Amino acid sequence: MTSQTISLCMIVKNEEDFIEQCLQSVQKLVNEIIIVDTGSSDQTINICKNYNASIFSYEWNDHFAEARNYGLSKASGNWILWLDADEKLEVQKSKLIQDAIQQTNALMIYMPIVNYYGQSLPIQEEDAFIYYQPRLFRNHVGIRFTNRIHETLQLPQSLESSHDIVSIDTEIYHYGYFKKITDQRNKSRRNLQVLFKEFQDSSHSPWIEYHLASEFYRLKEYQTAFNYINKSILGFLQQGYTPPALLYRLKYDILFETKSYEVASFSIDKALLLYPDYVDLHFLKGLFLFQIKNYPAAIASFDKCLELGEHHTDYLITRGAGSFKAEHYKQLCLKAMIVPESDL
Repeated sequence: MTSQTISLCMIVKNEEDFIEQCLQSVQKLVNEIIIVDTGSSDQTINICKNYNASIFSYEWNDHFAEARNYGLSKASGNWILWLDADEKLEVQKSKLIQDAIQQTNALMIYMPIVNYYGQSLPIQEEDAFIYYQPRLFRNHVGIRFTNRIHETLQLPQSLESSHDIVSIDTEIYHYGYFKKITDQRNKSRRNLQVLFKEFQDSSHSPWIEYHLASEFYRLKEYQTAFNYINKSILGFLQQGYTPPALLYRLKYDILFETKSYEVASFSIDKALLLYPDYVDLHFLKGLFLFQIKNYPAAIASFDKCLELGEHHTDYLITRGAGSFKAEHYKQLCLKAMIVPESDL
């Protein structure tokens, strides 16, 4: 069997705060490091040179996929691992990657992204979302990135029918969406600028409205976010597709933030008909029912969460929604049912 090699491909700009821990986490795994720099003025380049990276300057054109594809054109490995500078790999599990690329016939390998959130570092382990993305894929078979922002991998049509879904539980930890960091980098403003550019294209995907809704949600502009998420859902329906579960999760997150508990506790059942095994939707329903003091029904929702658990490669899942957070709210419900509210 021919030994399989890995190229790490990254696009960067002024990443001195995070990039060293990223490169440290993969240095014993990858065979080459390809850095596409879009105009760093800090120590990013010097840090990358310390890891023998091949560095290529690239004029930024508000198009993440094109920048990533430029990096792919420079990579020689059999496999591509793609990361952002504010991510790092779980080093202790890197052997799972080595074993997988030697044994699999798949074109892409999905890995769990642990996306931390909160006001600032240090991290709180319970404050995280987990979702699976194809972060390893075969080089030299025509796989490329698409989309101006929130870029995704696209298989050549000739290979789509042969695409097997394979996942490994080697975590990638993402630190870039702490509020302090996003504020410092003006991430929302940058993202909105690129998203609105894509929005002007009449053939754009309904995912663009979803990503606009996400940015406005992060900015706490909830009514604007709600309008865009509904447009995204409608856009998928008009194209003949079932709206992805992620859209309903954001919609009901918005309704929770706007305290629309009673209406949401009923309407979320329509989303659950589409995605009955999505633990986050059951958890949100439990929260709505808890807020309107329907404790028996809330307990039933939290019990469903505990039954489903949190390991599901198809969904973005809140850490604790199928474990400690669900148990916490179940206990609050039980307490509320036996203790007068004035004593709570």
